[in-house]
Amino acid sequence: MASFFRRSIASKLSRILGQSEEVFIGALSAVPVSKKHLSPDFRLSVSTLIKNGVISPKGDIQSQTEALAKELEQDSVVEEISAGRGVINFKLSRKVLVEKILQQLGERDFRFGAKSELFASLEKGTTLVEFSSPNIAKKFHAGHLRSTMIGNFIANLKASLGNDVIRVNYLGDWGMQFGMLGVGYQRFGCQEQLKKNPLQHLFDVYVQVNREAETCDDISQAARTFFRQLEKHEHPALSLWQQFREITVEEYQKVYKRLGVQFDVYSGESFHQEQAREVVQQLQTQGLLKTTERGTNVVDLSPSGDMSRYATVLRSDGTSLYITRDIAAAINRKENYHFDEMIYVTDKSQETHFQQLFQILSTMGHPWAERCRHVGFGLIQGMKTRRGEVVFLEDVLDEARSRMLKNMSLSKTTKQLDDPENTAEKVGISALIVQDFKGPLTSDYTFDWDRMLQAHGDTGVFLQYTHARLCSLIQRYGDGAGGACDPSLLLEPRSIAVFQHLLRYDEVLYQASQDLQPKHVVNFLLTLCHLAGSAHRELQVGERTQNVAQARLRLFIGICSVLASGMRVLGMTPVKKM
Repeated sequence: MASFFRRSIASKLSRILGQSEEVFIGALSAVPVSKKHLSPDFRLSVSTLIKNGVISPKGDIQSQTEALAKELEQDSVVEEISAGRGVINFKLSRKVLVEKILQQLGERDFRFGAKSELFASLEKGTTLVEFSSPNIAKKFHAGHLRSTMIGNFIANLKASLGNDVIRVNYLGDWGMQFGMLGVGYQRFGCQEQLKKNPLQHLFDVYVQVNREAETCDDISQAARTFFRQLEKHEHPALSLWQQFREITVEEYQKVYKRLGVQFDVYSGESFHQEQAREVVQQLQTQGLLKTTERGTNVVDLSPSGDMSRYATVLRSDGTSLYITRDIAAAINRKENYHFDEMIYVTDKSQETHFQQLFQILSTMGHPWAERCRHVGFGLIQGMKTRRGEVVFLEDVLDEARSRMLKNMSLSKTTKQLDDPENTAEKVGISALIVQDFKGPLTSDYTFDWDRMLQAHGDTGVFLQYTHARLCSLIQRYGDGAGGACDPSLLLEPRSIAVFQHLLRYDEVLYQASQDLQPKHVVNFLLTLCHLAGSAHRELQVGERTQNVAQARLRLFIGICSVLASGMRVLGMTPVKKM
């Protein structure tokens, strides 16, 4: 409901400054709740108005601020207007603040924060998100955890704001490594072991053949031959590769189910072999393909055309590369899905690859390349289980569940659960998500089991615990949906602090939609949990008059709804008991 208040303030500014209300909507910001002093609800930066040409840059900013503040009149919505240092502060009527926010929190079409006028300027359309993208015939490495969680967050966020989202898992299912794996399996593979523990066996085979290749040149040559056979679709090689792919996707889907992640499309490099050849022909026809002294085919990306910077698209033996297939995949997706934006989620080391990809697409005459974006992320350091170094994601999920289960069994507040393992899994995954999302995505971070699973502190466990505690309160005293609620019964400082914080949610979602950083949502929800805890301690529901109890219950229902909504955007499954 922040948009109602923004519109009220913007209309005042519009009348005085002669500009449309839309000019001021984005210039107003909700003020973070302060523990030390009472804070206003909204703030307008006068320097922003000067920068946008709304106010003349001539004169002293502070004088202009004070003069403008005096011209603005209070009304039934805005009860106090004051000048700060270069800003104008607006305090809302407490009764109207409570009434309007409760009104939106109670709407059946619950999209609190996402229906704000801040999003009016954003184009709605089709967003294609490529994420996770592990290599087939390899177990799901813990390093893929970040891509999967971040991509899922971006897809959830875009969907919550009204975009049509296509979730693509672009498997690494082609390339020279399959030549090595094919040769390795022919030499060291065992069909019985493949059926028993498929990905572990393929991993062991891959490690063994690479070790052998260090001292035997014949293996490397055989691997190149095997991959050429794959590129030519020769039966023995292709049949073995298809078996590896089917087994791998089946195993991956088990992990995705645990994470609560779904994909609309399982694609892969292998889907674009023929199209990759067409891309090379197009580049040649357009005069963009160059041949180096080593016989490789490249695209010159240097500004002056002196080959000081280029991208290789074809090896000297005529086989395609990762970027060649990426070009083909991008063109194919535009033709099939007509996306308005495409987002790739991979580690930050691939930044140069995507810069080259987007530049080649643009050079080929595809203007939509400007609407392609790479979201990079840093490394997780120090991730270990009790058994030692973590290699596979299943180990991480199992460890998170077992540690959480133990913590729950030791806690005096743990409720009787129908399926404690399932709850421990959901809470453990939430802990992984919050630890990953608290800082900037491009930063490396050190994995810490103990800190991650703390019930008190800024953790995913704390988020889930707060949600479950509110669910328990609501279940105990009824849903509070029936009957009118008197806003004047929610004017205590603890209530008002919650409502003030909720005013910021649309800005948080807007900021996240711009930079695709989940930290904004995480930090908002964690602060909401702390405010909810304070309100829960001071604003008792039991043994109060019916009107007071119902009003407070409506407050807690609203907090619970926003928490659950925000957690789902982050990729968590809220639990009702723990």
